[in-house]
Amino acid sequence: MRIFGLSMIVSVVALIAAFVYGGVTGLALCAILGVLEVSLSFDNAVINASVLQRMSEFWQKIFLTVGVLIAVFGMRLVFPLGIVWVTAGLDPKRAFDLALNPPADGALTFADGSPSYEKLLTDAHPQIAAFGGAFLLLLFLNFILEEHEVTWLGWLERPLAKLGKLDMLSVVLTLGAIVIAAEFIANSDDRGTVLLSGVLGVITYILVDGLGSVFHTEEEGESSSGPSEAVKVAGKAGFFLFLYLEVLDASFSFDGVIGAFAITSDPILIALGLGLIGAMFVRSITVFLVRKGTLSEYVYLEHGAHWAIGALSIILLISIGVHVNEVVTGLVGVAFIGAAFITSIIRNRREGDDDESKSVSTNEPTPVG
Repeated sequence: MRIFGLSMIVSVVALIAAFVYGGVTGLALCAILGVLEVSLSFDNAVINASVLQRMSEFWQKIFLTVGVLIAVFGMRLVFPLGIVWVTAGLDPKRAFDLALNPPADGALTFADGSPSYEKLLTDAHPQIAAFGGAFLLLLFLNFILEEHEVTWLGWLERPLAKLGKLDMLSVVLTLGAIVIAAEFIANSDDRGTVLLSGVLGVITYILVDGLGSVFHTEEEGESSSGPSEAVKVAGKAGFFLFLYLEVLDASFSFDGVIGAFAITSDPILIALGLGLIGAMFVRSITVFLVRKGTLSEYVYLEHGAHWAIGALSIILLISIGVHVNEVVTGLVGVAFIGAAFITSIIRNRREGDDDESKSVSTNEPTPVG
């Protein structure tokens, strides 16, 4: 209750607000959106936890307080509006008016032919999918092309780790994927913007991740081999890890926002469902994973989350030109996380049985004669 209590209270408040705002329909839509966000973002919570456990207590609190406000209002409300401001050339007030006043018949255009808020946001999907897909693909490749003491899909991860010894291979593969998406998946009118957005996604990842690593090394006086698991980053390193998590959250959240439009285009209900309910529970799951040491106990979870991110990045790049149902996106993530969790349990039981058998063998009396 200490971890999930606040999320439960906020969820109740959000559902009451949705009922007051939109009646029974608003209440139902808000609840559905909350479930959608949690199902789409569980792998996000696992990755957040793997980063958060490296941060100092101060920056953990910043992420769980200021970060929540950014996630709720910034990523789920202001971020979609900002996309419309930039891509459609509208002023903020006009964009907000469009969001609050969609066409009465649910159409994508008004009677005069002008586009609705939903259509403007959907039209911006190729650029945002290219940015998010590139960012997440580079995150996945940087993890999977490194050597790890523990491997989940060892038959595949070990050969990939050997290939990862080639310098900058992850960047080369990501840029190649962007070029393929721009050339063969995107519409001809979107190719230039898709290519630019994908390159910006790569630059953003390298910049934020690189700055965090540089300041971490400088402030902690670590060797070039990387940080110790016992070290908690603080100061500038903690700040850049915080930025890294927020950009990561943005890459995940847009998929949820686009998926929300299959349910409702009302920005208030989206902010209440995705933001207050969904984002709060994702934060609580993150805290739970860190406080309970779940990633250490179930060692394959982090691997499963990264494979889920890899799948999501490919889905985002494909969705530049082909619609992919949000249910498929959610189920892919759940499947990887679930498989990693089950195999972690099997591994723990097997190791427990091995330890027990060793203990029995060492306690047997030594035969005489």
